[in-house]
Amino acid sequence: MKKVLSLLAALGAINLISAGAWALVLPPTPVPTPIRTPVPISGAPDAPFQVHYAANLNIGDSFLDYTNGGSAITGNSNGNICLNVYAFNADDTMAACCACLITPDALVSQSVRNDIIFNTLTPAVPNAVVIKLLASQPKNGNQCNASSPTMNTLAPGLVAWGTNLHENSSTTPVTYGLTESEFSYPTLSAGELSNLTSDCGFIQTVGAGFGICRSCRVGGQ
Repeated sequence: MKKVLSLLAALGAINLISAGAWALVLPPTPVPTPIRTPVPISGAPDAPFQVHYAANLNIGDSFLDYTNGGSAITGNSNGNICLNVYAFNADDTMAACCACLITPDALVSQSVRNDIIFNTLTPAVPNAVVIKLLASQPKNGNQCNASSPTMNTLAPGLVAWGTNLHENSSTTPVTYGLTESEFSYPTLSAGELSNLTSDCGFIQTVGAGFGICRSCRVGGQ
């Protein structure tokens, strides 16, 4: 018995207090190694609703570049998204709308003057417009219609940039500088979504072909 107790004491399982007396001591609980959770890579908001503007279009063109970041790729989806484009005059009336399909990692673009406002609903060509974008799931894999997105069909993955001409009045004569920035990401309300799709549907129905902008060009501008 003493040999067994001595062996256990040597192994740290018991503590010999005195001859003939012993006490059981539990081995120390090992401290687990903390598991580090990977820190997500931050990036631009993955928003299906984006807004930009183009000004001084009577002086020069603005260009819009789009890509599909692939966020919509799942086991049941190839990740294609519809880019739905809505252009508004400065007085808040819709001037044109259109849509195009963007596959993951593709780069497509539009010229504001030559693709978006070349065929406005009304004869007057605006010098400035607000551009609103909706990213949505295509119907049957590849069909896009700017009057059809719903809250349930909005899709992630759209990244968009736009150029703009800014007046520099400190020079004589006045000069203009070109800048480029990402689209902004406001909150999309159900009312705004309804206005976008219904106004575009109105243009498609009664515009007799006017107010339909050109589809996207392959490549950037």
